[in-house]
Amino acid sequence: MIGPLRARLKQGYRTGNYPETVPELPERYRGLPVLDPAKCAAGCGACADVCPTGAVSTASGKAVLDLGRCLFCGECAAACPPQALAFTREHRLASHGREGLTVAGTDWRQDAGRRGEELRRLFGRSFRLRQVSAGGCNACEADTNVLGTLVFDLGRFGIQFVASPRHADGILVTGPVSRNMEGALLKTYEAVPDPRVVIAVGACAVSGGVYAGHDEVAAGGVGALLPVDLWVPGCPPHPLTILDGLLRLIGRVR
Repeated sequence: MIGPLRARLKQGYRTGNYPETVPELPERYRGLPVLDPAKCAAGCGACADVCPTGAVSTASGKAVLDLGRCLFCGECAAACPPQALAFTREHRLASHGREGLTVAGTDWRQDAGRRGEELRRLFGRSFRLRQVSAGGCNACEADTNVLGTLVFDLGRFGIQFVASPRHADGILVTGPVSRNMEGALLKTYEAVPDPRVVIAVGACAVSGGVYAGHDEVAAGGVGALLPVDLWVPGCPPHPLTILDGLLRLIGRVR
């Protein structure tokens, strides 16, 4: 019994000081992509040609990237001859509006949201969520569950996951919403008391991801079935991206 206690004391304080201190993410991490219109050659389309999910569009003559579809694979940046597209280490990607996930240059700004003050008043000190895995691969679920470890300690912000939707303030949905999970998702949503919140985490939940257009998934992701209050892009999103989105949603950070 004394051995584990000594080991824990030797480890010291492990919980990060986020959001006051943002840890430095590794160089291999791909965060917010930036596009330099001055370098983007009209009519090129090399980035759009290699994108596996159609996240990059060049219909306007210049590249436009939809973070909601993006897998952050980096193929577009590698294929761009003038290097007009690059991925940064910026982890703050969540948006309160689907339109806020569009990147068309270097001046992208995080969407402040429409319900900020209301949600801060209601859930700023206590926020309970029911997680729904709607047919995903478990990658987004894993990075969401990491928030409960001592490094992130989600509970210190008053945010917790609960077993019953009747005890929840909202639902956090991952996966493309398979036909088999569509009914379960809707029933879970209906069981949450008003005013309820919906959070879509990961490319699959936001847009369908790699499964978009498949007969066995809902067309358009979670937003086609439910009113979404927070969109968290990524495949999967980094735990810091999810945490930042949750804190901004309830007004704990601005």
